[in-house]
Amino acid sequence: MSGMTLGAGSVSLRLYASEGTSVDQVNQMRAEAQLAEDIGYDGVMVSEHHAGFPGYLPNPLQLSAFLLAATEKIWVSPCPLLLPTKPRAMLAEEIAWLSSAYPHRVGIGFAAGALPVDFELAEVPFDERNIRFKSNLPWIVDTLRGIAEDPIAKDLAINQCKLQPIPIVIAAQSTEACRRAARLNAGILFDSLQSPEVSKKLSSIYREAGGNGPVILIRRVWIGSPPTSQIQAQMEHYHSYASDRAKANWIQGDSTVFGQNGAEAAERLSGIVHDSGCDTVNIRVHVARLKADQVIEQLGRHKDDLVPVLKSDLKRG
Repeated sequence: MSGMTLGAGSVSLRLYASEGTSVDQVNQMRAEAQLAEDIGYDGVMVSEHHAGFPGYLPNPLQLSAFLLAATEKIWVSPCPLLLPTKPRAMLAEEIAWLSSAYPHRVGIGFAAGALPVDFELAEVPFDERNIRFKSNLPWIVDTLRGIAEDPIAKDLAINQCKLQPIPIVIAAQSTEACRRAARLNAGILFDSLQSPEVSKKLSSIYREAGGNGPVILIRRVWIGSPPTSQIQAQMEHYHSYASDRAKANWIQGDSTVFGQNGAEAAERLSGIVHDSGCDTVNIRVHVARLKADQVIEQLGRHKDDLVPVLKSDLKRG
């Protein structure tokens, strides 16, 4: 196992699907997970959207199984899963059995969701997402720690969670969400466009409420000459569906961390981590119309400087 799964101080890579067939995309993400392992990333994350949403696959748990089988030691986290769109007991069983297949290499993130089409396909009313999320979250957190009652307590993988509790983080963009995560003893995951000032405030609220899990900063990183038009297109895409509440917390600009080399990018990213009150980093190489070979080329620049320097900086605190 590489590092503690979703642990404080870890450095992970977020994987996205580039253009191509479904076969191309699965093979691409397997290859990128293998490369992430070779580079020295502690883990990789995949997240969820449906109906061909650009860059995303609809099956992060299944995809995680593909990636775990293709690698040897890094952890893999479906992060976040859209909790309100699935029956909570069936979701808990699937997560627990994946963890039994790959002990100590599976972590989970949960979110309420924001895209109506995801709920349309799940046949769940979109306006019920928040109440379902708040209702189901404590139950599934306890269950994935082996604190369960019949009938699900009879499931062997759920029982295994008593010995092998699954690390959990929760997407958090508000005071209430941070305090909820702290009460549940789960970590928190911030929006990739959230400003350092907002992140610092929410990090402090989480810690003051007793939260002692990882506080994860997400940032897009680009080394070398940036693809400005593609980054702008990605930003326009984000603005097209994000809520006004989310956008109120966003940084000015596109939040991408640039560097002419990995060491320069690591230095800038470490400064943002410090200013944000975070202790854990998830990196994206993701802009509109990015081709698979461009991702591979970018990742090749992460090995010598970016990941080692960033890990060293996080370790020093």
